[in-house]
Amino acid sequence: MEKFIYKKLAGITALSASITDFTYKKHSHQEYAMGVTLRGIQEYNLDGSSQLSYQNGVMLFNPEQAHDGRAHDEAGLDYIMLYIEPQLFLEVIEKKEIVRFSTPIVYDNKLKQRILSLSNAILSEQDEALCSELLLSLTEILIQTNLSTDYKKDNTIIKKAKDMLHSNLGNVLKLDDISKELNLSKFQFIRLFKAHTGISPYQYFLNCKIERAKQLIDKNGDIYSAVVECGFVDLTHLNKHFKSVYGTTAFGYSHI
Repeated sequence: MEKFIYKKLAGITALSASITDFTYKKHSHQEYAMGVTLRGIQEYNLDGSSQLSYQNGVMLFNPEQAHDGRAHDEAGLDYIMLYIEPQLFLEVIEKKEIVRFSTPIVYDNKLKQRILSLSNAILSEQDEALCSELLLSLTEILIQTNLSTDYKKDNTIIKKAKDMLHSNLGNVLKLDDISKELNLSKFQFIRLFKAHTGISPYQYFLNCKIERAKQLIDKNGDIYSAVVECGFVDLTHLNKHFKSVYGTTAFGYSHI
């Protein structure tokens, strides 16, 4: 049986999940994400290579790092994840420039325990002050083991394209208009964007709409305003795409 439990506290979202047949579609998150495989094997594609996280494996995802996800076999999978906004993460580690996780999967017992402590505190709705202290404790281990400032920044064209996509989330994606603005053919733009991000412009645009809908639900709990502001046809349309990324429908998420 598929189970997805989300809780948000102190600016951090925690997910407790159990899956058997469910498969995440290729997507990315604006946040830093880190989690632990509790049972089974987590299989996913990341940056063009296949990854397997076995029991006690710590999974680390950078913002906008495209990936999918599934249980490796019919035994299924239990895992937890934390999602931390980049601004909060950088504030905690006292950095101004974006940093990156240098390894996608590590087996580090101290890191595992600190991720579990923070996720358990959030999922059990402990005091916000405690969660903030546990976040600081977690990042102290990350700084020692797995952070790098060596990463490829978006080039000017990709940055401009992303800005255009983000500014039109309530509308239909018009590749011809974007590519014309960038002085590229439509197919040159698709090829260039995918080469730099690992995801197509359409997938990126749809993912941004879904993530924006989630932010609106988190903010005011009004699922129908999320449908309108993010340009979905109706709630069914939003529910379908929301579930492919978050494992639960937008309606179900709004009632957590």
